[in-house]
Amino acid sequence: MTTPTHLTVPETPAVPPLIERLVRECAAEWVDETTVADWSAKGGDRVLLLAGDPIQFPEGMDVAAVLPELMRSFPGRFSVAVVPRKREEAVAKRYGSQRWPTLIFLRNGDYVTAVAGMQDWDVYVQVVGTALNMPTSRAPTIGIPVVTDRSTASTCH
Repeated sequence: MTTPTHLTVPETPAVPPLIERLVRECAAEWVDETTVADWSAKGGDRVLLLAGDPIQFPEGMDVAAVLPELMRSFPGRFSVAVVPRKREEAVAKRYGSQRWPTLIFLRNGDYVTAVAGMQDWDVYVQVVGTALNMPTSRAPTIGIPVVTDRSTASTCH
């Protein structure tokens, strides 16, 4: 038996089966930071899943498992998209998300709200119903701006 001199690691990790199921059975689309705006502007309510790394955030797979049930509870009310793991950080930053997993609600290209973490079923039904009836708003920003030119900054003494 010979030992390989090197192993080839795939550029992208394998897609978890629950994410594949969303795409295959629930018509979820793949989007990234370059396509999410066009996808969300197609009209109507849209839910974007940022599942996170399944090892670090195993509840992301729980959310992926619950999402089809939420779709059945709100038939025809929203479309779903998922983001490839390697692109989630850029999409999360765009919508001010700092937690995984997160469901980001969009409508007609605009941000509505986000629901972070895994929730109990009753809570999910309530927050999804609320999100689908909320007006659009401005996505939160991440971080605090830093002033680098102190000559133009106001100072307090």
